[in-house]
Amino acid sequence: MRRRAIPICADGAPRVTAAAIRTSYPFRRTIVVVESLVGLGGLAGSIQLLAGVATPPVSVLSPLGLSSWALSAGWLFLSVAVPSGLAAWLAWRRSVWAPPAVLLASALLATELLVQIPFLGFSVLQLIFGAVAIGMAVVGRLARGPAGGHVDALQQGRPQMG
Repeated sequence: MRRRAIPICADGAPRVTAAAIRTSYPFRRTIVVVESLVGLGGLAGSIQLLAGVATPPVSVLSPLGLSSWALSAGWLFLSVAVPSGLAAWLAWRRSVWAPPAVLLASALLATELLVQIPFLGFSVLQLIFGAVAIGMAVVGRLARGPAGGHVDALQQGRPQMG
């Protein structure tokens, strides 16, 4: 795949055009939308666990020695809401760190789901979020570009995601 030449202004700085921005950030809108929704879902789930709304019985936590959903709510917030929100924010800001953040958020979401299954059993919601985790991992990898993307962009001093 050939890279496009970056237009240079008279002062030697790269000239940023709307077309260059659109082509330099593949999957940006997808990342912003999906990671925002996953982050909001993680936040809503954390609030539900803290409030005790639509939660499984606390008895499923007894093997862990827990008597409330507070620790689980914190875990959900830190492992899903924060990383997904960060990935969405980085993509919105067109940061070169957005694709690695998407990969991290996807891995943490998959880990969260794998931790849930022994305690809560399998559900369709876990299947849906598992598909989202896998899909976003693919998107994050593609957004990095052929040679890792973000490292190449940092070495060349260009703010691009692929």
